[in-house]
Order: sequence, then C-alpha cells, then structure tokens
Amino acid sequence: MKIIPRRLEGVYEIRLSPLSDHRGQFMRTYDESIFADYGIHRHWVQENQSVSVSKGTIRGLHFQYSPSSEAKLVRAATGAVLDVFVDLRKGSPTFGEWDSIELSDDNLAMIYIPRGFAHGFCTLCDHCTVQYKVDRKFSPAEDGGIRWNDPTIAVQWPTETPILSDKDKNLPTLDMFISQNKGLDTE
Repeated sequence: MKIIPRRLEGVYEIRLSPLSDHRGQFMRTYDESIFADYGIHRHWVQENQSVSVSKGTIRGLHFQYSPSSEAKLVRAATGAVLDVFVDLRKGSPTFGEWDSIELSDDNLAMIYIPRGFAHGFCTLCDHCTVQYKVDRKFSPAEDGGIRWNDPTIAVQWPTETPILSDKDKNLPTLDMFISQNKGLDTE
C-alpha cells in the first residue's frame, strides 16, 4: 500500500497493492500501523456502501456539522467514479477549493478525506459500488451539503445533466453556507 499526500492538506491518496496468482487476488485495504505512520489512523465506527445503477449519477456534496464531523476512507469496489472533495475547514488557506480523483476497481485507488470537507462523487459507468468508512456515526441533525454545481466552487464534473436526488438538487450554495456558518470544525 502506498500513501500519497494530495494538494489539499490532510487528504491522502492510497494506492492498494494486490497479490495475484492463478486463483485471483488478495489485497489489504486498511492497515492501522501504516495509516498511523501518516497520522491518519482513525477509529472507524461505521462502514457504508452506495450502489448507483446509472452512469452520470452524482451523490453529494455532503458533510456533517460538528459534533458529528467525519473523516472518510473511500473506494470504488466495482465500477469507476470521479470522487470530489471540497475544503470547508474554518481558517483553511484552501477554503472553498476542490480536488478530485478517479476511484475504480481497475486502479485500486482509495482516498482519505479528513474532517471539514464536503464529499461527493459522479459515476463514470453503470453499476458502481462505493464503500466508505467514517469515524463518526451519521447524525441526521448535523447533516449538511453544498450544491453539486455551485458556480463559486466550479467543480468540473464529467456530466452536465446528472442523475440527482431531490435532496442534492436543493442543497445550498457555498455563499449560503458561508452566510450561515464560517466553515466546518475539524474536531
């Protein structure tokens, strides 16, 4: 497993290293000691799985307000997605900036996203399964998000006509988020 710091501080790309033979392959998707070496070990309390049946489905951009702010460890178990994360941390020099990575069952990449980020993804093919660990239990009362097509953030999604939930269609803009809040806590 190889861990690579990304452009936005605290975000890490994880490249998995499968062992293959005539039977197939085996790979470790988490190793506490390796993650601890990078200061990104968490006590994962929940693991979630999302299945999207159609290419062009966007889920996000979601986050949890304090005290339920959560770090995530995300991978595509099947298919391929463009995974997007937006820095919403209070006082961060990259507040409002985004980055992305393609996660797929072919490239075996994962992404570690610390607390204080909005997160979402767009499916790049039909039948995608995304799995992610979180270090805090989901709280409906602290659930939040930013609109997927917010012009201030200007994420370059691979579709202009995504399949969206009603919730995601009606999320606030970054400007609305800022007017209600100065940013997310990372604790």
